[in-house]
Amino acid sequence: MGSKGDSYDNAAAESLIGLYKTELIRRRGPWRGLDDVELATLEYVDWFNHRRLHGACGDIPPVEYEDRYYRSIAGLTEDSPAEPSFH
Repeated sequence: MGSKGDSYDNAAAESLIGLYKTELIRRRGPWRGLDDVELATLEYVDWFNHRRLHGACGDIPPVEYEDRYYRSIAGLTEDSPAEPSFH
């Protein structure tokens, strides 16, 4: 990734916005109002992060991949609970 506001940053944002519009806005429209779009957006973000299987992550949801990553760098195993974070 590049610095804030450069072409790499813009390309990533535009790609995500295009995916959002294609998968949610156009597919599930027409919309009755802004409240319907807001609720559908919250559901989409939850699905995108918690249930979507991502090929680059080994066909597991991104949140699970991130959890495994942080457990591995902290030296934790699947059986031991993580210490609470105060960040």
